[in-house]
Amino acid sequence: MAKTSLALSNLRAAVIVIVVAFHSSLAYLASAPTLHTGFDQAPYKWQAFPIVDTHHWLGFDIFCAWQDVSLMSLMFLLSGLFVSTSLIRKGAARYAGDRLWRIGLPFTLAVVFLSPLSYYPAYFIRSANPSVAGFWNEWLTLPFWPAGPEWFLWQLLAFNLLAAALYALWPGAFRHLGRLGEWSGANPRRFFAFLVAASALAYVPLAFHFSPWVWGALGPLPLQLSRPTHYLVFFTAGLSLGAYGFDRGLLACDGLLARHWRAWLVVAVSSFLAWAGVTSLTFPNWGEAGAVVRLAAGLAFPIACASGGLLLLAGCLRFAASVRLRILDSLSENAYSIYLIHYVFVVWLQYALLDSDLVVALKPISVLAGSLVTSWAISLAFNRLIAGPPVVPLKRALARISH
Repeated sequence: MAKTSLALSNLRAAVIVIVVAFHSSLAYLASAPTLHTGFDQAPYKWQAFPIVDTHHWLGFDIFCAWQDVSLMSLMFLLSGLFVSTSLIRKGAARYAGDRLWRIGLPFTLAVVFLSPLSYYPAYFIRSANPSVAGFWNEWLTLPFWPAGPEWFLWQLLAFNLLAAALYALWPGAFRHLGRLGEWSGANPRRFFAFLVAASALAYVPLAFHFSPWVWGALGPLPLQLSRPTHYLVFFTAGLSLGAYGFDRGLLACDGLLARHWRAWLVVAVSSFLAWAGVTSLTFPNWGEAGAVVRLAAGLAFPIACASGGLLLLAGCLRFAASVRLRILDSLSENAYSIYLIHYVFVVWLQYALLDSDLVVALKPISVLAGSLVTSWAISLAFNRLIAGPPVVPLKRALARISH
């Protein structure tokens, strides 16, 4: 395996652990909302905080804020890396069908079956007389269908289909994107400046209008109203780097980005603290904060996103390119399945620990360990089942459909 491919594989393993840790910590934030509204009452904050424990720690707020700023944008960038090569190899129509099969179908199944299972504890602790029938009645009368963490999948699918449409209408666009990847990837500071500028243009107007925190939904398709174009910028940036090629430019394991990881650490920490500081001045009501403060918070967000993401990428290229461990390979191979199913176990374990006397630091660690191991084991068992002799015909049929 090439060095960059190995580094990205290890990064994928690290990212899924961080994602599960993020969700495992949400019940223990010092800023978590109180249970002052019912399950069927707006603003439906139980979507982000199904369980709210009485044990809190500010450190979890800092950890989750950092991940929300750095990790989500990086995930869209990483998702765009392999789009160009896949489109060129498969063509637009086959690629779009593959994405619908690989992303659209799992998203649909997860939303229909796993989301109600994940959110039942949220209903249970917010209802005076909870019952399964009562849950279904309230669930089906909600003005939306909660998707949970799977919101990432439908937006990723939309970006993939946009890329397929672009390739079908203008195949030469990907040559230009490759040149953009070459131009920006040759100098990480240039790439950083380009990413920040494009993201600021995409994010700041929406943040001003909607605020950074408001979500909307069309049925089972939730959307953080300030960020869709911001995420599209990062996805396109990843697409341009992938079109230029791996093992060179920004993605080279011995390149400027990897060699200067210490500088990116300083920039990332400084920009995150600046964003956190200026954003805190917009609380508790974004609309009532001064225009200058809102502008500063809006501009600080793309800087923190880009620097935090580049730090994680630089550290991975610098330190993970020569690390080959079976456990990391397994985590990477099963990362998608873990992402799909882990939230069920996260919420139920948080619920199970509500009355526990564990110190606050041990609760999210216990939730992380239990949900990660369980969802990982289920993914391994499913893959083994699919690879087994009894279902070889099914596997072949699925392969024919996906191709």
